[in-house]
Amino acid sequence: MNSLISLHDEIFGAIERQLGSWIVPILARVTFLGVLFVYYWNSATTKLGSGALGWLFPSDGAYIQMFPKAMESAGYSAANLPAIYWPIAVAGTWAEFILPVLIIIGLATRMAALGMIGFVFVQSYVDVFGHGLAERDIGAWFDNQAYSLIFDQRAFWMFLLVTLVVKGAGPLSLDSIMRHRQPVVIGDNSGFHVEKRR
Repeated sequence: MNSLISLHDEIFGAIERQLGSWIVPILARVTFLGVLFVYYWNSATTKLGSGALGWLFPSDGAYIQMFPKAMESAGYSAANLPAIYWPIAVAGTWAEFILPVLIIIGLATRMAALGMIGFVFVQSYVDVFGHGLAERDIGAWFDNQAYSLIFDQRAFWMFLLVTLVVKGAGPLSLDSIMRHRQPVVIGDNSGFHVEKRR
């Protein structure tokens, strides 16, 4: 029995030593790209207003998605909403574009993943309390169903994002490239040294 445990520890210890520091964050980012990136990108494009300044003036659809009850009260016209809704809509739209891109390229990954965690919480809150998501779609843990949008699917999204917050982007990322830039010390005749980054 001891030899079996030793063999187990040897095999999986070697796997952990060789892959442990980089495979999990890379797979998390690849999974994010394959499952959530296009979803969020497409959602963000539906929020853009028309014309060249559409990124600065979200569509009425953006406000309907983000503030369904407020828009209903405003006759489904963003022009009838208080001014505070505009910066929130712009920030939400930009976040839906920027945060997923940062995760994919691995730049400020931990902060971007933390931002996405907040985004998913807000999104889920709006889906449940703003759009009146059905109880079947909200779901519950520890039941025999694994298809609900909130408690099942988004739990996996959150696990993926928490993994990126904890582990970072891994070695194939801009974070890693920037972290490993070494200063080059250049001497001059006065005895002073100038540090430059390469």
